[in-house]
Amino acid sequence: MLDAAYVFGVPHERKNPKMSRRFTTLAAAAAAALLVTGLTGCASADAGKAGSDGTADDVVKIGVVGKSDPQWAAFEKAAKAEGIEVELVDFGSYELPNPALTEGEIDLNQFQHVIYLAQYNEAAGEDLVAIGSTQTYPLGLYSSKYDDVEDIADGETVAVPDDASNQARGLLVLQSAGLIELKDGGSPFSDLSDIDEAKSKVKVTALEAALTPEALPDVAAAIINNDFVEEAGLEFDDALFTDDASDPAAAPYVNIFASRADDVDNETYLQLIEIFQTDEAVQKGLAESSGGTGVTVQLPQEELAKTLKTVQKDVADNS
Repeated sequence: MLDAAYVFGVPHERKNPKMSRRFTTLAAAAAAALLVTGLTGCASADAGKAGSDGTADDVVKIGVVGKSDPQWAAFEKAAKAEGIEVELVDFGSYELPNPALTEGEIDLNQFQHVIYLAQYNEAAGEDLVAIGSTQTYPLGLYSSKYDDVEDIADGETVAVPDDASNQARGLLVLQSAGLIELKDGGSPFSDLSDIDEAKSKVKVTALEAALTPEALPDVAAAIINNDFVEEAGLEFDDALFTDDASDPAAAPYVNIFASRADDVDNETYLQLIEIFQTDEAVQKGLAESSGGTGVTVQLPQEELAKTLKTVQKDVADNS
């Protein structure tokens, strides 16, 4: 059962009826941080924190996954109109933006939900914060072999992302779709070991999130994160099944802007979040990039902080 503290006012999303391994260790986080340094250039700590003083004259570096998504060009333009220069730093893997933020290579990142940040903080011993909310998105199950989830044959294999938070959520999707059964009903901390294989219809394998679309020819179906749906030549309406963001179980999956703890009150950063949440062109781009499935969420920063604290405690208790 999901802790009641997770339940807060998440807007209802349109549900398409068609439609982890444990988090990285400290060593993996450190390795990712080194890789980020190589990708973004060798910068001093002061140089990396380009927008840390909050003045509009500085360049604010924001780490994203999927820089080509239409909302980002609109966001850069809207920010510039307000006198804020934004530089988007594109990462090809979810493991990279948080270490980059921790090391001061970027000023903000926007690619993750609350529970993913909680798992990073707990694993890496860091204190990154959720400085603003963005949207909630359904997580979908896709297939190149089947048009209906009920047609998936017994004993076939389904792929899920291997990062802890998306793996757990993917397993909950598979359970809701009737493909597997999780011991004790599952939770936001379930992994492959929690599958009751004797009561499940399919086998499950875990792959890096970016690789689940590539696995479609070799598996019956795959859980594919929104960031990779269109890159794989798929449409969001192609999903055989999705979860429902209005369900309390989906509450930890509100997407966020993250910052270092010292920047939680940075006026420039807060202005950028307001632009992201309210600019018409940005919202149009978000709708386009999510196939109309995303819903903008404007949660008070205090509520985000409380939720992150609660989720991170549960992450620690379930480690």
